[in-house]
Amino acid sequence: HSTFLLFTLPSLSVMFLFIAIPIVSVFIQSLHIEHKQVIIVSENCDPFGCETTTSVDTEASAKLKEKAPLGKFNGFKTYSNRMHFAFDEIGEAWNSSDSFIVFVKKIYNYPLYRALSFTLTYTFVVTPFVLFLGFLVALGVNNLPKLLKGPTIFASLLPMIVTPLVGSLILFWMVDGDGVIGATLQKIFNDNSLSLKASPVLTWVMLMVYGIWHLMPFSFIVFYAGLQTVPHETIEAATIDGASKFQRTRHVVIPHLMPLAIFITLILLMDNFRVFEPIISFRAEAHATSISWLIWNHLRESAYPLYNAAGATSMITIFCVGILLLPVLIRTWRDSVSYTHLRAHETEADLVCRL
Repeated sequence: HSTFLLFTLPSLSVMFLFIAIPIVSVFIQSLHIEHKQVIIVSENCDPFGCETTTSVDTEASAKLKEKAPLGKFNGFKTYSNRMHFAFDEIGEAWNSSDSFIVFVKKIYNYPLYRALSFTLTYTFVVTPFVLFLGFLVALGVNNLPKLLKGPTIFASLLPMIVTPLVGSLILFWMVDGDGVIGATLQKIFNDNSLSLKASPVLTWVMLMVYGIWHLMPFSFIVFYAGLQTVPHETIEAATIDGASKFQRTRHVVIPHLMPLAIFITLILLMDNFRVFEPIISFRAEAHATSISWLIWNHLRESAYPLYNAAGATSMITIFCVGILLLPVLIRTWRDSVSYTHLRAHETEADLVCRL
């Protein structure tokens, strides 16, 4: 235990300094709101009449900020206002005589729920496609002749090498009316006004297609590395027993790669839930917003960034990511416990046989 503690102490220290403390700081900030500006109303009179002017008392505002740097304590009211969970507004809509469809539309009009709907849809569509297609590409590359593997791997990794902002901008230009994809679709349907960016549904589809294209190389390269560790003896034994290629993949390769699939799923769930760059590059704010986009929007609000709103949205993001990861983490923990229990009850004879 002491050796393990010394081995992990540097990583734990860095995580505490750069992850735990900032999260606590953001949570505390989310419980406060910005001080209101102190306004001075003055009346200026001249021979032609009087005029009322207003100005900000910067000195008084600075004193308020110096006295309470975090702002005015607001508790959890930021979480319940209409910019976030909108509890009061949803309660009123629920108690109204509107139909369920109308109720859902009212909920969708609030920023958090609108962003959450796209974020969850993006996460649960992109993640399985990236896992499945990455595995298929890894299988295909693994079966290529040795001479072709290097160039194919390099070409497959290009979407991941290109930065997300640049990659999404490239696709944005391609689907534009003057782009390759946009102009081709206009010619096919003989409609010069056809635009993929004008439809909410097609905008969502474009963002998800980009997400799959950009993240699939990560899934591919991890699965490809895992395929190099599949025991050849097991594959040969299955072949001798008459197993087809599909059966060998189903009963030998996939179980062997399952820990890697869990690892990839964890990473993809976290990354996909924080989708941000494609929305900015596609200028899709009118049709699609994400939780991360809300945080960015709060921080660029006018001349006074809404730090409390951004902090509250950040904490909601962390909470939602934790819920998404919980089933995968529980399965990993159960597998670890069952393996430890099996090893603990393994007899000496069993160990000799296994060796």
